[in-house]
Amino acid sequence: MKLKFNKVKKLFYLTVVAGIIISCNKSTKTTEVMNPFFETYTAPFEVPPFGKILNAHYLPAFQEGMKQHNTEIEQIASNQAEPDFVNTIEALDRSGDLLTRVSAVFFNVKEANTNDSINAIAEEVAPLLSQHRDAILLNESLFARVKAVYDQKESLQLNGEQARLLEETFKKFVRGGANLQEVKKEELKKVNEQLAMLELKFDKNLLAETNSFKLVIDNESDLAGLPENVIGAAAEQAKADGMEGKWVFTLQKPSWIPFVTYSEKRELREKIYKAMYNRCNNDNGFDNKAVINQFVNLRLQKANILGYESWSAYVLDDNMAKKPENVFALLQKIFDPAIKRAKEEVADMQKMVDKEGGNFKIESWDWWFYAEKVRKEKFDLDEEQLRPYFELTNVRDGAFAVATKLYGLTFTKLENMPLYHPECEVFEVKDADGSLIGVIYVDFFPRDSKKGGAWMNNYREQYTTADGKNVRPVVSLTCNFSKPVGDKPALLSYDEVETFFMNLDTVYMAFYRNVLMLELQELMFHVILLNYRRKLWSIGLPNPKC
Repeated sequence: MKLKFNKVKKLFYLTVVAGIIISCNKSTKTTEVMNPFFETYTAPFEVPPFGKILNAHYLPAFQEGMKQHNTEIEQIASNQAEPDFVNTIEALDRSGDLLTRVSAVFFNVKEANTNDSINAIAEEVAPLLSQHRDAILLNESLFARVKAVYDQKESLQLNGEQARLLEETFKKFVRGGANLQEVKKEELKKVNEQLAMLELKFDKNLLAETNSFKLVIDNESDLAGLPENVIGAAAEQAKADGMEGKWVFTLQKPSWIPFVTYSEKRELREKIYKAMYNRCNNDNGFDNKAVINQFVNLRLQKANILGYESWSAYVLDDNMAKKPENVFALLQKIFDPAIKRAKEEVADMQKMVDKEGGNFKIESWDWWFYAEKVRKEKFDLDEEQLRPYFELTNVRDGAFAVATKLYGLTFTKLENMPLYHPECEVFEVKDADGSLIGVIYVDFFPRDSKKGGAWMNNYREQYTTADGKNVRPVVSLTCNFSKPVGDKPALLSYDEVETFFMNLDTVYMAFYRNVLMLELQELMFHVILLNYRRKLWSIGLPNPKC
Protein backbone atom coordinates (compact mmCIF):
# COMPACT_ATOMS: atom_id res chain seq x y z
CA MET A 1 0.00 0.00 0.00
CA LYS A 2 2.82 2.37 0.94
CA LEU A 3 4.61 1.61 -2.34
CA LYS A 4 1.45 2.28 -4.31
CA PHE A 5 0.94 5.57 -2.47
CA ASN A 6 4.51 6.64 -3.26
CA LYS A 7 3.94 5.91 -6.93
CA VAL A 8 0.75 7.97 -6.91
CA LYS A 9 2.57 10.76 -5.06
CA LYS A 10 5.42 10.73 -7.61
CA LEU A 11 2.95 10.75 -10.48
CA PHE A 12 1.16 13.71 -8.93
CA TYR A 13 4.40 15.67 -8.58
CA LEU A 14 5.39 14.89 -12.17
CA THR A 15 2.00 16.06 -13.38
CA VAL A 16 2.30 19.31 -11.44
CA VAL A 17 5.83 19.95 -12.71
CA ALA A 18 4.79 19.17 -16.28
CA GLY A 19 1.86 21.56 -15.91
CA ILE A 20 4.13 24.31 -14.64
CA ILE A 21 6.57 23.82 -17.53
CA ILE A 22 3.77 23.87 -20.09
CA SER A 23 2.28 26.94 -18.42
CA CYS A 24 5.64 28.74 -18.43
CA ASN A 25 6.18 27.92 -22.08
CA LYS A 26 2.73 29.21 -22.95
CA SER A 27 3.33 32.31 -20.86
CA THR A 28 6.67 32.95 -22.56
CA LYS A 29 5.16 32.51 -26.00
CA THR A 30 2.24 34.75 -25.09
CA THR A 31 4.60 37.44 -23.83
CA GLU A 32 6.64 37.22 -27.02
CA VAL A 33 3.55 37.38 -29.22
CA MET A 34 2.07 40.26 -27.26
CA ASN A 35 5.26 42.36 -27.29
CA PRO A 36 4.44 45.01 -29.92
CA PHE A 37 8.10 45.38 -30.90
CA PHE A 38 8.16 41.78 -32.12
CA GLU A 39 5.40 42.41 -34.63
CA THR A 40 4.91 44.66 -37.65
CA TYR A 41 3.26 47.89 -36.58
CA THR A 42 -0.35 47.87 -37.75
CA ALA A 43 -1.36 51.35 -36.63
CA PRO A 44 -2.07 53.96 -39.34
CA PHE A 45 1.12 54.93 -41.18
CA GLU A 46 2.82 52.19 -39.13
CA VAL A 47 3.47 54.56 -36.25
CA PRO A 48 4.50 52.92 -32.95
CA PRO A 49 1.48 51.38 -31.15
CA PHE A 50 2.01 53.46 -27.99
CA GLY A 51 -1.22 52.25 -26.38
CA LYS A 52 -0.03 48.65 -26.56
CA ILE A 53 3.56 49.24 -25.43
CA LEU A 54 4.13 48.55 -21.74
CA ASN A 55 7.31 49.34 -19.85
CA ALA A 56 7.73 45.58 -19.40
CA HIS A 57 8.13 45.22 -23.17
CA TYR A 58 11.25 47.39 -23.50
CA LEU A 59 13.96 45.25 -21.91
CA PRO A 60 12.98 41.99 -23.71
CA ALA A 61 12.85 43.95 -26.97
CA PHE A 62 16.28 45.47 -26.34
CA GLN A 63 17.71 42.05 -25.51
CA GLU A 64 16.19 40.42 -28.57
CA GLY A 65 17.20 43.36 -30.74
CA MET A 66 20.84 43.06 -29.66
CA LYS A 67 20.71 39.31 -30.14
CA GLN A 68 19.40 39.64 -33.69
CA HIS A 69 21.89 42.39 -34.45
CA ASN A 70 24.76 40.25 -33.17
CA THR A 71 23.68 37.43 -35.48
CA GLU A 72 23.61 39.82 -38.44
CA ILE A 73 27.02 41.23 -37.55
CA GLU A 74 28.49 37.75 -37.25
CA GLN A 75 27.13 36.83 -40.67
CA ILE A 76 28.74 39.91 -42.20
CA ALA A 77 32.06 39.46 -40.40
CA SER A 78 32.34 35.75 -41.21
CA ASN A 79 31.19 36.00 -44.82
CA GLN A 80 33.60 33.98 -46.94
CA ALA A 81 32.97 36.06 -50.03
CA GLU A 82 35.36 38.86 -50.85
CA PRO A 83 34.25 42.03 -49.05
CA ASP A 84 32.44 44.50 -51.27
CA PHE A 85 30.12 47.43 -50.79
CA VAL A 86 26.91 45.38 -50.82
CA ASN A 87 27.88 42.44 -48.63
CA THR A 88 29.72 44.57 -46.07
CA ILE A 89 28.90 48.29 -46.00
CA GLU A 90 25.29 48.14 -47.15
CA ALA A 91 24.62 44.97 -45.13
CA LEU A 92 26.01 46.69 -42.04
CA ASP A 93 23.85 49.74 -42.65
CA ARG A 94 20.69 47.64 -42.95
CA SER A 95 21.39 45.54 -39.85
CA GLY A 96 19.80 45.99 -36.42
CA ASP A 97 16.24 46.83 -37.45
CA LEU A 98 14.57 45.66 -34.22
CA LEU A 99 17.16 47.37 -32.02
CA THR A 100 16.71 50.60 -33.97
CA ARG A 101 12.92 50.48 -33.59
CA VAL A 102 12.87 49.86 -29.85
CA SER A 103 15.63 52.39 -29.23
CA ALA A 104 13.78 55.11 -31.13
CA VAL A 105 10.61 54.62 -29.12
CA PHE A 106 12.23 54.10 -25.73
CA PHE A 107 14.66 57.01 -25.70
CA ASN A 108 12.17 59.45 -27.23
CA VAL A 109 9.54 58.52 -24.65
CA LYS A 110 12.17 58.72 -21.90
CA GLU A 111 12.88 62.34 -22.82
CA ALA A 112 9.23 63.34 -23.19
CA ASN A 113 7.32 61.23 -20.65
CA THR A 114 9.61 59.36 -18.28
CA ASN A 115 8.89 57.66 -14.95
CA ASP A 116 10.78 55.61 -12.37
CA SER A 117 10.27 52.39 -14.31
CA ILE A 118 11.63 53.85 -17.54
CA ASN A 119 14.61 55.35 -15.68
CA ALA A 120 15.37 51.96 -14.15
CA ILE A 121 15.22 50.29 -17.57
CA ALA A 122 17.55 52.94 -18.98
CA GLU A 123 20.07 52.28 -16.22
CA GLU A 124 19.92 48.56 -16.95
CA VAL A 125 20.11 48.85 -20.71
CA ALA A 126 22.70 51.68 -21.04
CA PRO A 127 25.75 49.54 -20.22
CA LEU A 128 24.38 46.75 -22.43
CA LEU A 129 24.06 49.11 -25.38
CA SER A 130 27.54 50.51 -24.73
CA GLN A 131 28.96 47.00 -24.73
CA HIS A 132 26.98 46.12 -27.84
CA ARG A 133 28.23 49.14 -29.77
CA ASP A 134 31.83 48.51 -28.75
CA ALA A 135 31.55 44.84 -29.70
CA ILE A 136 30.69 45.95 -33.23
CA LEU A 137 33.20 48.79 -33.64
CA LEU A 138 36.03 46.77 -32.08
CA ASN A 139 35.25 43.58 -34.02
CA GLU A 140 38.52 42.90 -35.84
CA SER A 141 37.05 40.63 -38.51
CA LEU A 142 34.30 43.10 -39.28
CA PHE A 143 36.68 46.06 -39.42
CA ALA A 144 39.02 44.12 -41.69
CA ARG A 145 36.18 43.77 -44.20
CA VAL A 146 35.19 47.44 -43.87
CA LYS A 147 38.81 48.50 -44.37
CA ALA A 148 39.19 46.18 -47.35
CA VAL A 149 36.28 47.90 -49.07
CA TYR A 150 37.54 51.34 -48.04
CA ASP A 151 41.04 50.68 -49.38
CA GLN A 152 39.63 50.01 -52.86
CA LYS A 153 37.11 52.88 -52.86
CA GLU A 154 38.72 54.60 -55.85
CA SER A 155 38.06 51.60 -58.10
CA LEU A 156 34.53 50.74 -56.93
CA GLN A 157 32.68 53.28 -59.08
CA LEU A 158 30.34 54.20 -56.23
CA ASN A 159 27.74 56.92 -56.56
CA GLY A 160 27.88 59.95 -54.26
CA GLU A 161 25.68 58.49 -51.57
CA GLN A 162 27.50 55.16 -51.52
CA ALA A 163 30.89 56.88 -51.39
CA ARG A 164 29.77 59.02 -48.44
CA LEU A 165 28.37 56.01 -46.60
CA LEU A 166 31.64 54.15 -47.05
CA GLU A 167 33.62 57.15 -45.80
CA GLU A 168 31.40 57.62 -42.75
CA THR A 169 31.35 53.92 -41.89
CA PHE A 170 35.12 53.63 -41.99
CA LYS A 171 35.49 56.82 -39.97
CA LYS A 172 33.02 55.57 -37.35
CA PHE A 173 35.09 52.43 -36.80
CA VAL A 174 38.38 54.32 -36.60
CA ARG A 175 36.98 56.95 -34.21
CA GLY A 176 35.39 54.11 -32.25
CA GLY A 177 38.81 52.54 -31.57
CA ALA A 178 39.10 49.86 -34.25
CA ASN A 179 42.81 50.56 -34.79
CA LEU A 180 43.74 50.40 -31.09
CA GLN A 181 45.84 47.73 -29.44
CA GLU A 182 43.89 45.19 -27.41
CA VAL A 183 44.81 46.68 -24.04
CA LYS A 184 43.62 50.11 -25.20
CA LYS A 185 40.40 48.62 -26.53
CA GLU A 186 39.62 47.22 -23.10
CA GLU A 187 40.29 50.60 -21.51
CA LEU A 188 37.99 52.25 -24.04
CA LYS A 189 35.18 49.80 -23.35
CA LYS A 190 35.27 50.59 -19.64
CA VAL A 191 35.32 54.34 -20.26
CA ASN A 192 32.40 54.17 -22.71
CA GLU A 193 30.31 52.17 -20.25
CA GLN A 194 31.01 54.63 -17.43
CA LEU A 195 30.17 57.59 -19.66
CA ALA A 196 26.85 56.02 -20.63
CA MET A 197 25.85 55.62 -16.99
CA LEU A 198 27.02 59.10 -16.00
CA GLU A 199 24.99 60.71 -18.77
CA LEU A 200 21.87 58.98 -17.47
CA LYS A 201 22.65 60.03 -13.91
CA PHE A 202 23.21 63.64 -14.93
CA ASP A 203 19.88 63.86 -16.78
CA LYS A 204 18.00 62.09 -14.00
CA ASN A 205 19.40 64.43 -11.35
CA LEU A 206 18.65 67.51 -13.44
CA LEU A 207 15.01 66.56 -13.99
CA ALA A 208 14.56 65.63 -10.32
CA GLU A 209 16.11 68.90 -9.09
CA THR A 210 14.00 70.90 -11.53
CA ASN A 211 10.83 69.24 -10.27
CA SER A 212 11.78 69.54 -6.59
CA PHE A 213 11.74 73.35 -6.43
CA LYS A 214 8.53 75.30 -5.89
CA LEU A 215 8.25 78.97 -5.02
CA VAL A 216 5.03 79.08 -3.01
CA ILE A 217 3.39 82.48 -2.54
CA ASP A 218 0.52 82.90 -0.10
CA ASN A 219 0.54 86.70 0.09
CA GLU A 220 -1.15 88.32 -2.89
CA SER A 221 0.98 91.43 -2.55
CA ASP A 222 4.00 89.30 -3.53
CA LEU A 223 2.46 88.94 -7.00
CA ALA A 224 3.02 92.62 -7.76
CA GLY A 225 3.98 93.27 -11.37
CA LEU A 226 3.12 89.81 -12.68
CA PRO A 227 0.82 89.56 -15.72
CA GLU A 228 -2.64 88.10 -15.22
CA ASN A 229 -1.95 84.97 -17.26
CA VAL A 230 1.19 84.23 -15.22
CA ILE A 231 -0.74 84.60 -11.97
CA GLY A 232 -3.50 82.36 -13.30
CA ALA A 233 -1.03 79.66 -14.31
CA ALA A 234 0.57 79.81 -10.83
CA ALA A 235 -2.87 79.43 -9.20
CA GLU A 236 -3.59 76.37 -11.35
CA GLN A 237 -0.21 74.89 -10.43
CA ALA A 238 -0.97 75.43 -6.74
CA LYS A 239 -4.34 73.72 -7.12
CA ALA A 240 -2.71 70.77 -8.90
CA ASP A 241 -0.19 70.55 -6.03
CA GLY A 242 -2.93 70.53 -3.39
CA MET A 243 -2.37 74.16 -2.32
CA GLU A 244 -5.50 75.83 -3.66
CA GLY A 245 -5.68 79.50 -2.75
CA LYS A 246 -1.93 79.97 -3.11
CA TRP A 247 0.35 80.50 -6.11
CA VAL A 248 3.15 78.14 -7.11
CA PHE A 249 5.99 79.02 -9.47
CA THR A 250 8.31 76.32 -10.79
CA LEU A 251 11.54 76.04 -12.76
CA GLN A 252 9.65 75.27 -15.95
CA LYS A 253 10.50 77.96 -18.48
CA PRO A 254 6.93 79.36 -18.88
CA SER A 255 6.86 79.89 -15.10
CA TRP A 256 10.24 81.19 -13.98
CA ILE A 257 11.11 83.47 -16.92
CA PRO A 258 7.94 85.60 -16.65
CA PHE A 259 8.53 85.74 -12.90
CA VAL A 260 12.06 87.17 -13.14
CA THR A 261 10.91 89.44 -15.98
CA TYR A 262 7.91 91.03 -14.27
CA SER A 263 7.97 90.41 -10.51
CA GLU A 264 8.54 93.58 -8.51
CA LYS A 265 9.77 91.54 -5.54
CA ARG A 266 13.54 91.54 -5.95
CA GLU A 267 14.18 89.02 -3.15
CA LEU A 268 11.79 86.56 -4.80
CA ARG A 269 13.37 87.08 -8.22
CA GLU A 270 16.72 86.28 -6.62
CA LYS A 271 15.31 83.15 -5.00
CA ILE A 272 13.86 81.60 -8.15
CA TYR A 273 16.82 82.72 -10.28
CA LYS A 274 19.34 81.09 -7.96
CA ALA A 275 17.21 77.96 -7.75
CA MET A 276 17.32 77.73 -11.55
CA TYR A 277 21.01 78.33 -12.01
CA ASN A 278 22.10 76.32 -8.99
CA ARG A 279 20.25 73.17 -10.00
CA CYS A 280 22.32 70.10 -9.11
CA ASN A 281 24.75 72.30 -7.19
CA ASN A 282 23.18 72.11 -3.74
CA ASP A 283 25.16 69.30 -2.09
CA ASN A 284 22.08 67.07 -1.95
CA GLY A 285 21.06 63.78 -3.55
CA PHE A 286 20.72 65.47 -6.94
CA ASP A 287 24.11 67.18 -6.93
CA ASN A 288 25.97 66.81 -10.23
CA LYS A 289 29.36 68.28 -9.39
CA ALA A 290 30.98 64.89 -8.89
CA VAL A 291 29.18 63.57 -11.97
CA ILE A 292 30.52 66.42 -14.10
CA ASN A 293 34.02 65.95 -12.70
CA GLN A 294 33.96 62.26 -13.59
CA PHE A 295 32.42 63.00 -16.96
CA VAL A 296 35.09 65.54 -17.91
CA ASN A 297 37.94 63.30 -16.82
CA LEU A 298 36.53 60.24 -18.59
CA ARG A 299 36.07 62.23 -21.78
CA LEU A 300 39.69 63.36 -21.55
CA GLN A 301 40.74 59.76 -20.94
CA LYS A 302 38.77 58.59 -23.97
CA ALA A 303 40.29 61.30 -26.15
CA ASN A 304 43.79 60.37 -24.99
CA ILE A 305 43.16 56.67 -25.66
CA LEU A 306 42.14 57.57 -29.20
CA GLY A 307 45.25 59.71 -29.69
CA TYR A 308 43.85 63.21 -29.11
CA GLU A 309 45.14 65.86 -26.72
CA SER A 310 41.68 66.82 -25.46
CA TRP A 311 38.00 65.94 -25.82
CA SER A 312 37.42 69.09 -27.87
CA ALA A 313 40.22 68.07 -30.24
CA TYR A 314 38.55 64.66 -30.65
CA VAL A 315 35.10 66.13 -31.33
CA LEU A 316 36.27 68.92 -33.64
CA ASP A 317 38.44 66.62 -35.73
CA ASP A 318 35.18 65.40 -37.28
CA ASN A 319 33.73 68.89 -37.70
CA MET A 320 34.37 71.91 -39.88
CA ALA A 321 36.40 73.85 -37.32
CA LYS A 322 38.84 70.93 -36.98
CA LYS A 323 40.85 72.45 -34.09
CA PRO A 324 39.94 74.08 -30.73
CA GLU A 325 41.99 77.18 -31.56
CA ASN A 326 39.75 77.84 -34.59
CA VAL A 327 36.69 77.74 -32.34
CA PHE A 328 38.25 80.11 -29.82
CA ALA A 329 39.24 82.50 -32.62
CA LEU A 330 35.64 82.60 -33.87
CA LEU A 331 34.21 82.99 -30.37
CA GLN A 332 36.60 85.82 -29.60
CA LYS A 333 35.30 87.73 -32.63
CA ILE A 334 31.82 87.44 -31.14
CA PHE A 335 32.88 87.84 -27.50
CA ASP A 336 34.56 91.25 -27.78
CA PRO A 337 31.64 93.19 -29.32
CA ALA A 338 29.13 91.20 -27.25
CA ILE A 339 30.83 92.19 -23.99
CA LYS A 340 30.94 95.80 -25.12
CA ARG A 341 27.21 95.78 -25.85
CA ALA A 342 26.40 93.93 -22.61
CA LYS A 343 28.20 96.61 -20.59
CA GLU A 344 26.18 99.29 -22.35
CA GLU A 345 22.97 97.45 -21.50
CA VAL A 346 24.00 97.06 -17.85
CA ALA A 347 24.73 100.78 -17.70
CA ASP A 348 21.23 101.54 -19.03
CA MET A 349 19.70 99.23 -16.45
CA GLN A 350 21.77 100.68 -13.60
CA LYS A 351 20.53 104.16 -14.56
CA MET A 352 16.99 102.83 -14.29
CA VAL A 353 17.71 101.39 -10.82
CA ASP A 354 19.24 104.67 -9.66
CA LYS A 355 16.39 106.74 -11.11
CA GLU A 356 13.87 104.63 -9.16
CA GLY A 357 15.86 105.09 -5.94
CA GLY A 358 17.07 101.52 -5.78
CA ASN A 359 20.14 101.50 -3.60
CA PHE A 360 21.83 98.45 -5.12
CA LYS A 361 24.11 97.36 -7.93
CA ILE A 362 22.45 95.45 -10.74
CA GLU A 363 22.79 91.65 -10.36
CA SER A 364 22.12 88.80 -12.73
CA TRP A 365 18.68 88.13 -11.25
CA ASP A 366 17.76 91.75 -12.04
CA TRP A 367 18.65 91.49 -15.73
CA TRP A 368 15.30 90.32 -17.16
CA PHE A 369 13.29 92.72 -15.00
CA TYR A 370 15.25 95.87 -15.82
CA ALA A 371 15.90 94.92 -19.44
CA GLU A 372 12.13 94.84 -19.87
CA LYS A 373 11.79 98.24 -18.15
CA VAL A 374 14.48 99.79 -20.36
CA ARG A 375 12.87 98.32 -23.48
CA LYS A 376 9.51 99.77 -22.53
CA GLU A 377 11.01 103.19 -21.78
CA LYS A 378 13.08 103.35 -24.96
CA PHE A 379 10.78 101.67 -27.45
CA ASP A 380 7.38 101.52 -25.71
CA LEU A 381 7.47 97.76 -26.25
CA ASP A 382 6.04 95.23 -23.80
CA GLU A 383 6.42 91.64 -25.02
CA GLU A 384 3.46 90.54 -22.90
CA GLN A 385 1.25 92.62 -25.17
CA LEU A 386 2.22 90.32 -28.04
CA ARG A 387 0.80 87.18 -26.39
CA PRO A 388 -2.83 87.71 -27.53
CA TYR A 389 -1.55 87.62 -31.11
CA PHE A 390 0.24 84.33 -30.47
CA GLU A 391 -2.55 81.93 -29.55
CA LEU A 392 -1.01 78.47 -29.87
CA THR A 393 -3.42 77.04 -32.45
CA ASN A 394 -3.01 80.12 -34.65
CA VAL A 395 0.77 79.96 -34.34
CA ARG A 396 0.77 76.25 -35.19
CA ASP A 397 -1.53 76.72 -38.18
CA GLY A 398 0.40 79.79 -39.28
CA ALA A 399 3.69 77.93 -39.13
CA PHE A 400 2.20 75.13 -41.19
CA ALA A 401 0.88 77.76 -43.64
CA VAL A 402 4.43 79.02 -44.08
CA ALA A 403 5.48 75.50 -45.07
CA THR A 404 2.57 75.37 -47.51
CA LYS A 405 3.62 78.67 -49.05
CA LEU A 406 7.31 77.78 -49.23
CA TYR A 407 7.19 74.08 -50.10
CA GLY A 408 3.61 73.15 -50.91
CA LEU A 409 3.30 70.96 -47.81
CA THR A 410 -0.17 70.26 -46.40
CA PHE A 411 -0.92 69.22 -42.82
CA THR A 412 -3.98 67.16 -41.84
CA LYS A 413 -4.73 66.50 -38.19
CA LEU A 414 -5.23 62.80 -37.43
CA GLU A 415 -7.67 61.63 -34.78
CA ASN A 416 -7.67 58.37 -32.80
CA MET A 417 -3.95 57.85 -33.29
CA PRO A 418 -1.70 56.01 -30.80
CA LEU A 419 -0.25 58.60 -28.39
CA TYR A 420 2.55 58.38 -25.82
CA HIS A 421 0.81 61.19 -23.90
CA PRO A 422 -2.75 62.54 -24.15
CA GLU A 423 -1.53 66.10 -24.87
CA CYS A 424 0.09 65.07 -28.17
CA GLU A 425 -1.34 65.99 -31.55
CA VAL A 426 -0.59 64.07 -34.75
CA PHE A 427 -0.55 65.35 -38.34
CA GLU A 428 -0.23 63.68 -41.70
CA VAL A 429 2.03 65.72 -43.97
CA LYS A 430 1.84 65.56 -47.75
CA ASP A 431 4.17 67.00 -50.35
CA ALA A 432 3.09 69.39 -53.08
CA ASP A 433 2.26 66.48 -55.38
CA GLY A 434 -0.07 64.92 -52.79
CA SER A 435 2.29 62.12 -51.80
CA LEU A 436 2.93 61.28 -48.16
CA ILE A 437 6.07 62.97 -46.89
CA GLY A 438 5.80 62.08 -43.20
CA VAL A 439 3.89 62.07 -39.94
CA ILE A 440 4.57 64.54 -37.13
CA TYR A 441 3.74 64.31 -33.42
CA VAL A 442 3.66 67.68 -31.62
CA ASP A 443 3.87 67.84 -27.84
CA PHE A 444 3.70 71.43 -26.60
CA PHE A 445 3.46 71.69 -22.81
CA PRO A 446 5.84 71.15 -19.87
CA ARG A 447 5.26 68.41 -17.30
CA ASP A 448 7.28 66.77 -14.55
CA SER A 449 8.02 63.76 -16.76
CA LYS A 450 9.53 65.81 -19.60
CA LYS A 451 13.02 67.26 -19.84
CA GLY A 452 13.39 70.97 -20.52
CA GLY A 453 13.90 72.64 -23.87
CA ALA A 454 12.56 72.03 -27.36
CA TRP A 455 13.74 69.42 -29.84
CA MET A 456 12.94 67.22 -32.82
CA ASN A 457 13.42 63.47 -32.79
CA ASN A 458 12.53 60.55 -35.02
CA TYR A 459 10.33 57.61 -34.10
CA ARG A 460 11.21 56.34 -37.55
CA GLU A 461 13.76 57.85 -39.90
CA GLN A 462 13.32 57.96 -43.64
CA TYR A 463 15.06 55.13 -45.46
CA THR A 464 14.75 52.95 -48.53
CA THR A 465 14.29 49.21 -48.13
CA ALA A 466 16.35 46.66 -50.03
CA ASP A 467 13.47 46.18 -52.48
CA GLY A 468 13.23 49.92 -53.18
CA LYS A 469 10.33 51.01 -50.94
CA ASN A 470 10.72 54.57 -49.68
CA VAL A 471 9.74 54.49 -45.99
CA ARG A 472 8.60 57.89 -44.81
CA PRO A 473 9.61 59.31 -41.40
CA VAL A 474 7.60 59.62 -38.20
CA VAL A 475 8.97 62.61 -36.30
CA SER A 476 8.17 64.33 -33.03
CA LEU A 477 8.47 68.00 -32.13
CA THR A 478 8.62 68.36 -28.35
CA CYS A 479 8.39 71.73 -26.59
CA ASN A 480 7.80 73.30 -23.18
CA PHE A 481 5.45 76.18 -23.99
CA SER A 482 2.97 78.17 -21.94
CA LYS A 483 -0.13 76.15 -21.07
CA PRO A 484 -3.77 77.19 -21.37
CA VAL A 485 -5.03 78.84 -18.18
CA GLY A 486 -8.60 78.07 -17.12
CA ASP A 487 -10.89 78.53 -20.10
CA LYS A 488 -8.32 80.70 -21.91
CA PRO A 489 -6.20 79.20 -24.70
CA ALA A 490 -2.42 78.91 -24.59
CA LEU A 491 -0.88 82.28 -25.45
CA LEU A 492 2.78 82.05 -26.41
CA SER A 493 5.60 84.49 -25.82
CA TYR A 494 7.56 85.83 -28.77
CA ASP A 495 10.47 83.62 -27.72
CA GLU A 496 8.23 80.54 -27.77
CA VAL A 497 6.94 81.40 -31.24
CA GLU A 498 10.47 81.79 -32.54
CA THR A 499 11.47 78.52 -30.88
CA PHE A 500 8.59 76.73 -32.60
CA PHE A 501 9.55 78.03 -36.04
CA MET A 502 13.23 77.27 -35.50
CA ASN A 503 12.54 73.68 -34.48
CA LEU A 504 10.22 73.18 -37.42
CA ASP A 505 13.35 73.68 -39.56
CA THR A 506 14.66 70.35 -38.32
CA VAL A 507 11.27 68.71 -38.91
CA TYR A 508 11.34 69.77 -42.56
CA MET A 509 14.91 68.54 -42.80
CA ALA A 510 13.65 65.12 -41.70
CA PHE A 511 10.79 65.22 -44.19
CA TYR A 512 12.98 66.14 -47.13
CA ARG A 513 15.57 63.48 -46.54
CA ASN A 514 15.50 60.97 -49.33
CA VAL A 515 18.41 58.62 -48.90
CA LEU A 516 19.00 54.95 -49.39
CA MET A 517 21.26 54.49 -46.38
CA LEU A 518 20.31 55.14 -42.74
CA GLU A 519 23.83 56.15 -41.75
CA LEU A 520 23.57 59.26 -43.94
CA GLN A 521 20.56 60.73 -42.15
CA GLU A 522 22.59 63.13 -40.00
CA LEU A 523 24.51 64.43 -43.00
CA MET A 524 21.57 65.86 -44.94
CA PHE A 525 20.79 69.51 -45.45
CA HIS A 526 18.82 71.83 -43.16
CA VAL A 527 15.79 73.62 -44.55
CA ILE A 528 15.87 77.21 -43.27
CA LEU A 529 12.74 79.40 -43.13
CA LEU A 530 14.71 82.68 -43.32
CA ASN A 531 12.51 85.77 -43.48
CA TYR A 532 9.19 84.01 -42.87
CA ARG A 533 9.72 83.36 -39.17
CA ARG A 534 8.48 86.71 -37.95
CA LYS A 535 5.76 87.57 -40.48
CA LEU A 536 2.57 88.46 -38.71
CA TRP A 537 0.35 86.99 -41.38
CA SER A 538 1.27 83.61 -39.89
CA ILE A 539 -1.07 84.42 -37.00
CA GLY A 540 -3.85 85.79 -39.16
CA LEU A 541 -2.76 89.46 -39.26
CA PRO A 542 -1.92 91.46 -42.40
CA ASN A 543 1.57 90.90 -43.73
CA PRO A 544 3.64 94.00 -42.93
CA LYS A 545 5.27 95.75 -45.86
CA CYS A 546 9.02 95.38 -45.76
